[in-house]
Amino acid sequence: MIQQITITGIAATTPRHLVTAEGLPITSFRLAASTRRFDRASKEWVDGDPNWYTVICFRQLATNAAASIDKGQHLIVTGALRLREWETGDRTGIAVELEAETLGHDLSYGTAEFKRPIPTVERSQARAEPHQDLDPTTTEPTRGI
Repeated sequence: MIQQITITGIAATTPRHLVTAEGLPITSFRLAASTRRFDRASKEWVDGDPNWYTVICFRQLATNAAASIDKGQHLIVTGALRLREWETGDRTGIAVELEAETLGHDLSYGTAEFKRPIPTVERSQARAEPHQDLDPTTTEPTRGI
């Protein structure tokens, strides 16, 4: 059974995008997530120490994330949490990775405009038939409109 977790945080690094030799798109970035609490002594909200996650996206989510996310943006990520032990020479540690299933901007901190990407097959059809328009809501070719 896969356990899922949802984390809100700030993109702490610029997303790194690559495509493997097999054609698999992968995007990864670091996410800093901290809790806020009200300090009654100072009467202010203060941030706690952040938890750090490496967010990994695959396939279309990777492509869309690379085109949509910038360092410093507030995000919401849902996916499978994985703990991976690592060792390099005399140092060891545990990497906390979040394999994203869904990902988006946290609209508590700003606004967004959603744009549906044109699927690859339709992109090639649009190039082959430049006179044919695509419906912006469905990305289907319009028929005589």
